[in-house]
Amino acid sequence: MMRFLRGFLYAFRGIGFCLTRERNFRFHVAAAVYVLLLAPYFLTSRMEWAILSLTIGAVCAAEAFNTAIEKAVDLHSTRPHPTARAAKDVAAGAVLLCALAAVGVGLAFFTRPQGWTALLQDFSARIYKPVLLLLSLPLAGWLVFRRYPSPPDKP
Repeated sequence: MMRFLRGFLYAFRGIGFCLTRERNFRFHVAAAVYVLLLAPYFLTSRMEWAILSLTIGAVCAAEAFNTAIEKAVDLHSTRPHPTARAAKDVAAGAVLLCALAAVGVGLAFFTRPQGWTALLQDFSARIYKPVLLLLSLPLAGWLVFRRYPSPPDKP
């Protein structure tokens, strides 16, 4: 049982690694937070929520796989090599494909006029919501683009 639970510890440690050392992962997480904050105005069914959840999960997982591949290639290859570059490029391309699919899902869900109407009505009735949203943008930018200290890698 402890080995099973330890697996969760390792998984959360991997997510923490991505959050503290991978700017693109932080960008995807920040974008997902904003999408999830706005989604209630646009999504009307459990199926749409499921699609959105799977899309966010796919993009974040692709970014995590990309990080894992980059780290493994960097560990194995001490100098530039065409095969190492190809592995990294293919992994980055997989992230791009997932992100483009996510944009498609976003366009399908977030271009609904009734969603924008509901959002504007709520934001005009509760002025603190758009103010908080706007104030959160610099914080999100700082969290995404700040440099985190790199602890030494342990074998």
